[in-house]
Amino acid sequence: MRKENIRVGYIGLSGRGCGTLGEFLDVEGVTVPAVCDKYEDRAKNGQSIVKDKTGVEPDVYLDYKELLKRDDLDAVIVPTTWITHSRIAVDAMRAGKHVGIEVGGAASVEECWQLVRTSEETGKFCMLLENCCYDRNEMALFNMIKQNLFGEIVHMEGGYQHDLREEICMGRENRHGRLFNFMHRNGELYPTHQLGPISKALSINRGNRFLTLVSMASKSRGLNEWIKQNKGEDYDLADYPFNQGDVVTTMIKCAGGETVVLTHDCSTPRAYSRKYRIQGTKGLYMEDGNRIHIEGMTVNTDEDGWMHSWEDFGLYLEKYEHPLWQKYTTEGIHGGHGGMDFLVLSAFADAVKEGGNPPIDVYDTATWMAITCLSEESIALGSHPVPVPDFTNGMWIDREPYRRGVYCLEEVCTDFFDGGEK
Repeated sequence: MRKENIRVGYIGLSGRGCGTLGEFLDVEGVTVPAVCDKYEDRAKNGQSIVKDKTGVEPDVYLDYKELLKRDDLDAVIVPTTWITHSRIAVDAMRAGKHVGIEVGGAASVEECWQLVRTSEETGKFCMLLENCCYDRNEMALFNMIKQNLFGEIVHMEGGYQHDLREEICMGRENRHGRLFNFMHRNGELYPTHQLGPISKALSINRGNRFLTLVSMASKSRGLNEWIKQNKGEDYDLADYPFNQGDVVTTMIKCAGGETVVLTHDCSTPRAYSRKYRIQGTKGLYMEDGNRIHIEGMTVNTDEDGWMHSWEDFGLYLEKYEHPLWQKYTTEGIHGGHGGMDFLVLSAFADAVKEGGNPPIDVYDTATWMAITCLSEESIALGSHPVPVPDFTNGMWIDREPYRRGVYCLEEVCTDFFDGGEK
């Protein structure tokens, strides 16, 4: 039976945790009676956020295992460091809680299998809070894909291209875990932002799957340059041999024949881009430049009379706006990252209220996170192809039906809007 009110604990209250905590409290029917962080100042900050928003002071924990002993929580959200997400999620599911974990790649394939097996054994779900699946452009493009405007998809691209040199290099001062990953790892460290929308567009784990991947990393120079320019030649990491390549490229082959290219690029000066690209038999979209070409629809603007010209995607956005965003813009967009943070948190809360079947399930979570450790393996083997595990154990061929609704990422459920079903 669906619940209208849920109680959720928050584990991890650094910048991302505190940023989403305030937004989560705006979701209808949500209360947060318990917060936790291993650093007392961060835990107290989270407590203040809840009290300021609700007038009720939540309990504070410094040990997440103590929080998980509570029997009055329906779920927990875990925005901790990349290497602690999974172990906390496993403990939470075993404690009878549904889990939402923030994005980040896995350290091993085994931890991904632990997530899957624990979810299956306990009946509790683990949802990756991949907010980019709910971005306005991505959802409009998903709507276009489902209406066959791009034809049959043959190739997609995406990435995380974000100048994070200051955040990485100030990791010790700001207690941010990204630095240590760049010091010691070399791979596609942050794959899910565009892999999420790509996977949903390609029906990964529901009629399609990733088969193999190959990764290659460039040399590492960007972080050393930033440190020398901003912290000086004498800073202890100025000449540190960072393991993480400045640009990591990963190619993935799908069972359906499609190819996917991911790019990780956080250590050089650049403008932000997720490099989203959709290429099908009827058209092409490219995020950089916000360009689109749809055969038979794109208006010819080429002075020489060539028919293969580009149009601004903005001309298509209003016409093919996803109904969730139509509703969202009418009611008022709020929250971080252009509003998509609030939508993914709302989708998580909706699944908790329903008691299961989140739009991003544990098989998606494991598959997307595994790209990190698999890319590390490929690079370490000299860019050798490595297999991508099938975390569904064959079920991708014939999965149980997904739950339809306003937050569904498998189809556009238009009948749930404009006075339809809830």
